[in-house]
Amino acid sequence: MRVIAGSAKGRRLESVPGKGTRPITDRAKEALFNILGNDIVAARVLDLFGGTGAVGIEALSRGAAEAVFVERSGKALKIIGHNLQNTRLAEQAQVIRGDAFKVLQWPDLAPFDLIYVAPPQYEGLWLQALALLDARPELLTPDGEVIVQIHPKEYEKPALEHLERVDSRRYGSVQLDFYRRRER
Repeated sequence: MRVIAGSAKGRRLESVPGKGTRPITDRAKEALFNILGNDIVAARVLDLFGGTGAVGIEALSRGAAEAVFVERSGKALKIIGHNLQNTRLAEQAQVIRGDAFKVLQWPDLAPFDLIYVAPPQYEGLWLQALALLDARPELLTPDGEVIVQIHPKEYEKPALEHLERVDSRRYGSVQLDFYRRRER
């Protein structure tokens, strides 16, 4: 796993040992950032269920202003910290050790341009996170996006009031679903 483009291009990222995380494939990550294009420049990014930090680090490398990583696993937090140091992007990052669902309920959480949700597979956690984000649309800037990474077999249509799915892409065993605030 490596950083694909930007200031940290080519730097290798460490993975979390074991099967507790599922890092995005380089192919899916490259496709994701090609879709986002220049929208990532100066963006404020939330990388929920941070894992290795690969998505937030790629965003920082490509010009995001800030990335906030939320992870509860001590092993994963250590890897995120190592990867941020190795890429020299730590100064633009905030790493929060905690439960993603509790963090999404913090009252003083400022809005994000991009919220990336990639929880452990087959536990329905992506639906829970999306429901919390739907209940708090103010966590997204007006043009912001929530991107959910799941295995295609996990997908089921969520009941949403404030968010709507605007795109879905599949890259092998990775499905990326894009959500935006509904236009009223």
